[in-house]
Formats: sequence, structure tokens, C-alpha cells
Amino acid sequence: MKKILGIALLYTVGMYHVHAQPTNTANFVPESYVLSETYYGDVNKDGEEDCILIIKGTDEKNVVINRFDQEVDRNRRGIIVLLKNNGSYEVADKNYDCFYSENEDGGVYYAPELWIEVERSNLIIHFAHGRYGYWRYIFRFQESEFKLIGYDASSNHGPIIDRETSINFLTKKKLTRVNTNQDSEGGDEIFEETWVKFEQDRLFKLSEIEHFEDFDMGLEY
Repeated sequence: MKKILGIALLYTVGMYHVHAQPTNTANFVPESYVLSETYYGDVNKDGEEDCILIIKGTDEKNVVINRFDQEVDRNRRGIIVLLKNNGSYEVADKNYDCFYSENEDGGVYYAPELWIEVERSNLIIHFAHGRYGYWRYIFRFQESEFKLIGYDASSNHGPIIDRETSINFLTKKKLTRVNTNQDSEGGDEIFEETWVKFEQDRLFKLSEIEHFEDFDMGLEY
């Protein structure tokens, strides 16, 4: 009996080491990519500080000259989410090319800036666009992958909020708030709220989103 238990324990430990790696997160960056940014936060409610890596491609053909005659790196970026377990990390989810480069041409304004947040163990992918507002995607770790449970957006004109959208993919409800105060100067908006129910067969997965800038959730927002 002791021998059987010993073999079972050895097998369990062996399986653990197949999936988990030491705390050096650089080991998880795939070939032909470099580490761009690192974020930390508990994304699976186990009290451990998990790790989110933003990686970037290194294809030389994507290093180009922009309209200001500057050399810029337009390689796309991706995300790797690592769960911490007993001092080691294991890959929970990944998407290597879902974000555009940080050096995109924003036209008359800068391109939206990407940052990562962790709120109430939800993984939030946030795009900030200065005076024009922001939009963000809210993912929850469930069934061993990250699924889209919410979306928030604010369309602004400087300090004035013109329109806000909030989508809950769990309750299948969308809230739209439109500012009806044409003389608003910011902080004095008067919002008209509209709630809409919608149908959706399944939750979107982080790993399946090809490019966030082209991501169509099937709803008007």
C-alpha cells in the first residue's frame, strides 16, 4: 500500500513539474518575441499574485519609417497570463498577436494606449484615448480560460462625456447613457439611459480574439 501511494505521489509531482516553471517569467516568452511589460495581480481568486506578460514580435520587416521620417517598430503585441502556484508559474491563457503596436499612427491624435488592470480578480484590457475617452474589456478566469464577461466604453469630447456604454455578457444586458445637455461643460451632463436585452450563445474567449481593433462583439456600441 505504501509503495502504491509513493508511486502515485511521484506521478503527481512529476505532472506538476511538467506544467509549472520557476518564477523567472522571461522563460515563458516564446521565440521571436520579447518581453514588453509585466503586470501582477490575483486573477483566479486564490490569494496568489499572478503575472500578466505583454510580449512583442521582433520581425524586422515591421520596423518601418513613419510619416515623420522616424524609424518605428510596428510589430504587434500579445498577452500571456501566468498563474502562480507554490512559487512557480504555469500558463493559464495566451494570445500572441492580439494587440497592435504601441507605435501606430494615431492621425491628428495619438493612438489609443494599452494597459492591463486587475480588479476583483477580473483581467481588464484597457484602451485609453485621452480626451476622446476609453474602452475596456473585462475577462474572468473560468473553466480554465479567460472569457469576456463585460465591456465598458466612454466617448468623450474633452472633459465632456457624450456617451457611455456598459455591456454585461453574463446577464446579457447592455446599458447606454447619452448626454442630452447640449450646453454641458463637463461634470454637468444629463444622461438618458437605455437598457437592451440581447442573445448570445457563448462567451468570447481571450485566446480566440485575433485582433482587438477588429473585434466585433455583434452589438452596436
